[in-house]
Amino acid sequence: MSGLFWLSEEQFEKIKPLLPNKVRGVARVDDRRVLSGIIHVIKRGLHWSDCPSEYGPAKTI
Repeated sequence: MSGLFWLSEEQFEKIKPLLPNKVRGVARVDDRRVLSGIIHVIKRGLHWSDCPSEYGPAKTI
């Protein structure tokens, strides 16, 4: 699917220090992918269930 939103390396490096870094229980998924998916859904006005599969399962977004 074209038109997907992805955080650049520079953008993600600015956000990364604000994310939790201690793993408790289930291992964390790719934060950059999840955040990019959240931003894509918000920018497009989509329902979470309509999030493209490239960002992972809708339940993790």
